[in-house]
Amino acid sequence: MIQCYPFELLPLPYLYDALEPHIDTETMFFHHSRHLKTYVDNLNRLLKPYPEFHECTLERLLLENKKLPEEIRQGVWNNAGAVYSHQFFFAGMTPNSTKLSGKLKDALFLDFKSWEDFYEVFFEMALKLFGSGYLWLAADERGKLVLLPLPNQDTPLPQLLTPILNLDLWEHAYYLKHRNLRADYIKAWFQAVNWAEAERRYQAALLQNALHTSR
Repeated sequence: MIQCYPFELLPLPYLYDALEPHIDTETMFFHHSRHLKTYVDNLNRLLKPYPEFHECTLERLLLENKKLPEEIRQGVWNNAGAVYSHQFFFAGMTPNSTKLSGKLKDALFLDFKSWEDFYEVFFEMALKLFGSGYLWLAADERGKLVLLPLPNQDTPLPQLLTPILNLDLWEHAYYLKHRNLRADYIKAWFQAVNWAEAERRYQAALLQNALHTSR
């Protein structure tokens, strides 16, 4: 779904309690209806006086951020990044168990050797990310998979990488249930990953890259 100003708080693709017991109901409620809504409202407030940017998508606001007026540039970067990252994160989970499969599985085994190796590297990088941020699984223009720990609300888009999956490592994503035990949250999140959606994203990335190289 292509979004432009005024941006809206999109509904989750599942109920707040649907990810129990992996992700708790209270966390999902506050994460979506309070934290994400604040970012949406902030982004609209920043863009409202600038109609020349009202047709920009979240992706364009992030990729062409330097074209924005200086007085709103950082604020748009932060809040557009937050809206994009949160929507991507929520859509990357499901109450219906899915398995890693297809082209994404092939690429993951090629680039990380095995599921166990991938899990270990992902887990350690997520655990060691300092402060707030996200750990992203992304693909380059050749379809090679990379893990990218990024601070705050930064995304892989400016690096011309295609996001496949992300893990929100801000404390508000897990503190209500897990307190300071980030490791427990990471383990729980892996039980809710929507690998079917990740596969769809990866195949879309391969197709898009193929179209670009054929031009």
